[in-house]
Amino acid sequence: MKKQNFELKNDQIRAAFEDLKRKSPERLAQRLNLSWSNWGFGMESLADSAARLERAGIRYIELHGNHYGPDLGYRVEETLRVLGDHGIAVAGVCGMYSPDSELASNRAVHRQAALDYLKREIPFTAAVGGSYLLVIPGAVGRPTAYDDTEFERSVETIRLVADLFTEHGVRGAVEPIRSAEVSLLHTVADAKRWIEAIDHPGIQHINGDVYHMQVEEEHIGMAILEAGERLVNLHMADSNRRALGLGSMDLDTIIMALYVIGFNRPGCYVTPEPLGPGGNPYPAMYGKPDKAALDEMVMQTARYFREREEALLA
Repeated sequence: MKKQNFELKNDQIRAAFEDLKRKSPERLAQRLNLSWSNWGFGMESLADSAARLERAGIRYIELHGNHYGPDLGYRVEETLRVLGDHGIAVAGVCGMYSPDSELASNRAVHRQAALDYLKREIPFTAAVGGSYLLVIPGAVGRPTAYDDTEFERSVETIRLVADLFTEHGVRGAVEPIRSAEVSLLHTVADAKRWIEAIDHPGIQHINGDVYHMQVEEEHIGMAILEAGERLVNLHMADSNRRALGLGSMDLDTIIMALYVIGFNRPGCYVTPEPLGPGGNPYPAMYGKPDKAALDEMVMQTARYFREREEALLA
């Protein structure tokens, strides 16, 4: 029986992975860096979150970019002390962009709010040792476009702070998000077009998210290959946006594609972010945490990811 189109693409990725495994086994010696995005833990102390990740054997964290004002957000010394107590290092920071603070807004006050936010978040990311800051040109939770110049307006706005990325040694990583949540930039190809339009060394990278990719891309594994060396972080969740192993996501093909592009190098991270289904996930950041449920979600995800990784590399 003739294989389905996605199966043929799976086979291409598996063939490339097996070829790498056979010819260059040394390139598979280093395992993928497993991180976790903590903003989905809601109103929980950083100490509790770090302790959970330590118990699960996760050594990196993507911090909630919570510097919404001069008096708000994590403090550098306290953050490093808390994470250090649990052997956790900062992978990067998840920038947050709402209709009140977005680069593509048709209201100048909201674009200025986004610029002020980035002026706080970029130095913080560098100070805590994060290597990337997630950037989204439009607001999450606003899927309807204001007008047909959002792309150009977001490019013009981000250029005003682009130098800060290079000055602080932080990689700007744009995240394509499904069209049910944002009005622009839905695919890896869209992200590359935005990066090229900005044309600045500080914003050259991509933050992927498999949950969005399964909706917007033709094939997740192929999209990973298309992103290539621009990809610095990959948000993970199963097909139902729950813990890995609780849905139908083809995790094996994703892992193989990551090894094919050399994603097991330093500075690249696989970062689970199982937020559950819905149009706007941002309310989760203010939710009351169910610690037992969060413990199980993190343990299940870490265990399943490493099981599949080892099964492929054995």
